[in-house]
Amino acid sequence: MKQFWKILKFEMKYYFRNKVFVGVTVFLMLLIAGVMFFPRLNDTFLGGTDDKESSELSVMLVKADVPEQTDMVESAFSEAFAGYDVQGTEEDLESIQAKIKSGEAECAFVMTGSVSYTYYVDNLSIYDENMEIANGVLQNIYRVNAMLREGMTEEQVGEIMAVQITGEAASLGKDQMQNYWYTYIMIFALYMVILLYGQMVATNVATEKSSRAMEVLITSARPTSMMFGKVAASCLAGLIQLLAIFGSAIFFYSLNKEYWGENPIISSIFDMPPELLGYMLIFFVLGFLIYAFLYGAIGSTATKLEDINTSVMPLTFLFIIAFVVVVFSMSSGTVDNTAMRICSYVPFTSPMAMFTRIAMSTVPWYEITISIVILIGSVLGVGVLSAKIYRVGVLLYGTTPRLGSIIKAVWKA
Repeated sequence: MKQFWKILKFEMKYYFRNKVFVGVTVFLMLLIAGVMFFPRLNDTFLGGTDDKESSELSVMLVKADVPEQTDMVESAFSEAFAGYDVQGTEEDLESIQAKIKSGEAECAFVMTGSVSYTYYVDNLSIYDENMEIANGVLQNIYRVNAMLREGMTEEQVGEIMAVQITGEAASLGKDQMQNYWYTYIMIFALYMVILLYGQMVATNVATEKSSRAMEVLITSARPTSMMFGKVAASCLAGLIQLLAIFGSAIFFYSLNKEYWGENPIISSIFDMPPELLGYMLIFFVLGFLIYAFLYGAIGSTATKLEDINTSVMPLTFLFIIAFVVVVFSMSSGTVDNTAMRICSYVPFTSPMAMFTRIAMSTVPWYEITISIVILIGSVLGVGVLSAKIYRVGVLLYGTTPRLGSIIKAVWKA
């Protein structure tokens, strides 16, 4: 244990003296500060111009063959499209298209019948919902006219059309839309940290081996203490870096919360339940450890520093596949599908899969317990196995060792 603490202390000093590590951390904290303070600065320096610009509404043209229909549609559209200056027109189609092309008008609805139209716009955005709104408005107009033709009075029609339908959602489990953003951020953070720090562990081990420093270290310290010390140091460094980044984000957001208003995405990110933070910490640490041990073991078998990227490629692909499965399941809204359930118990995928299921669905406590127990046992087993590979890898120089020779050497060790 004494050797473990010495190695842990030495490796931690390496990280905090590393200018790249410190520089990236400080840069990300400053970047987050700039993003969090942006609404405050925008309101302070550009508040007046924003009010002026917001008062100038985009023009929406409305044309129909019958003037009465134009007036009716213009009146209805003026209420439905609050962000537009709706104007009726009797100009021909070419003039309307020319105004849209020149920017005098943003869009136009040209009625081709009582329930049909053509929507003209210069560049149709993927977020353009004007046609959906117009369909609902024109449908109501048609219903009103139909009821009037059937002999109903305007008061009766008004009462029928004024009926409001109210409803509310009562979720018995998790609200996936509310939890989506912070779940995705946490999964992506775990993905980046494991890839970056895992690669760093493998590179450090390979560097020591190529410089022959490992041969000296292995005689004065147990391989298990060295491997666990290196991995624990990288885990702590990554955790401290994430705490600094996310902690600064929470702090700067609290200072500028009133300027963000009711932004649903920002609010959902910073409203993570405390118990979910606890699960995130558990799966982050265990997931990082199992991959870091494997990266360290692979690094010890590399004959040259240049071979690291090739050696760790299969492990990296395995992790990327796990990430893709989780993200695809999140995007499809089916986080409890068969693939995710299986991945929740596989040690190499459970840190992301089970955490995602906990955040976005209701998972029985015994499933969570089984997943964590399997993950803890796997971390310990992989840790001990990696230490043995680390010890054997010290003496493997020259040609790239085969998997069979490594297994035989570990079995004899």
